[in-house]
Amino acid sequence: MSASAQVRRFAWQTPLVIVVAGCMVGVLSFGPRSALGFFLTPMSTEYGWGRDVFALALAIQMLLWGAAQPFAGAIADRYGAVLVLSMGAVLYAVGLVAMAYSTTPGALQVTAGVIVGFGLAAASFTLVLGAFGKLMPPQWRSLAFGAGTAAGSFGQFLFSPLAVALIGSYGWHQTLVILGAIVLLIIPFSIALATPKSDGQGAVGVPQQTVKQALAEAFGHRSYILLVLGFFTCGFQIFFISVHLPAYLVDRGLPAEIGGWTLGTIGLFNIVGAVMAGWLAGGLIPKRYLLSLIYFGRAVAILVYIMLPPNPVTTLVFGAVLGLLWLSTVPPTSGLVALMFGTRWLATLFGFAFFSHQVGGFLGVWLGGVLFERTGSYDAVWWLSIVLGVLSALINLPIVEKPVARLSPQPA
Repeated sequence: MSASAQVRRFAWQTPLVIVVAGCMVGVLSFGPRSALGFFLTPMSTEYGWGRDVFALALAIQMLLWGAAQPFAGAIADRYGAVLVLSMGAVLYAVGLVAMAYSTTPGALQVTAGVIVGFGLAAASFTLVLGAFGKLMPPQWRSLAFGAGTAAGSFGQFLFSPLAVALIGSYGWHQTLVILGAIVLLIIPFSIALATPKSDGQGAVGVPQQTVKQALAEAFGHRSYILLVLGFFTCGFQIFFISVHLPAYLVDRGLPAEIGGWTLGTIGLFNIVGAVMAGWLAGGLIPKRYLLSLIYFGRAVAILVYIMLPPNPVTTLVFGAVLGLLWLSTVPPTSGLVALMFGTRWLATLFGFAFFSHQVGGFLGVWLGGVLFERTGSYDAVWWLSIVLGVLSALINLPIVEKPVARLSPQPA
């Protein structure tokens, strides 16, 4: 019996059931979050806020989502993903509903920022990837990572135009309440990701390791540090674009619907990009080279787009190209963590990498709002995204793709 089969709690937890349920969690967690940028304009207009107010609330969300992710991952690694995902779904739903009644900047920071941020940390697709690492056979792992990531992208494709349509039909207040109710569907799907509580023992043939030892090992490993630093750029770029692109397009004279369809296009094409990245990261191309190509490709795509005059066609093409590179960083990044350190503390170690991602997201969202209010333009943040993309492409090249000495085969 494989190690992955030994940790499944129920006979019906086949690899297909696990992947489908995990993908549904990804859709339901990432989808509503990716649509929050469409609330910037109506909320700011109704309450007379500058864009920096909404941007700060979502930047707080990014930061707390990332800061809490390693702790959520550690709890899931120790007690299983079901409890953490269920609690996260409840917090996430409460935050979205309360956001509908936030009439002051402080209230928005608490609801959209703090409550939704902590909810996302516990209901995130990163915990799904940790469960996949434990439950899926090794030969399926990279492809499962890609499928789980692609599911989040499908959520973006589904919920971006859905949010625009709901806001148009019911208003932004009621739309947030509807999204909060939808998020609660995470709870039943999380059951398929159940694993037994850890007894603190390692797998057969692998030395026992505590979370403190795992963190010391990872942060003393040069390749892990480079991976974490590179992941910062991913967060900066995708969250700046997902939050500020709709308003940027309206500023350039395009209809609001184009923003919805562009984010939807990004999500649709990232289904292809994420699955392909998972497939390629399964051994067809070194993971570090794949990451370098993705970051460099993003920088080129952004450069070309901002140099072209805005119109619906170029915007949707930009969305399609960016979609292929959007969350395709996740399968090789999580795959490298699993390869280097094993799966025992995968959710925890990937959680720290994700914290770097969210720090980048915090700065991308916050700087987008602040610099726009000061300069009347997003140009500085677009150029910073390009520079960071090139730097991350270079940072990932020296990563060494092999297990740490603890996991390396020992000579007879």
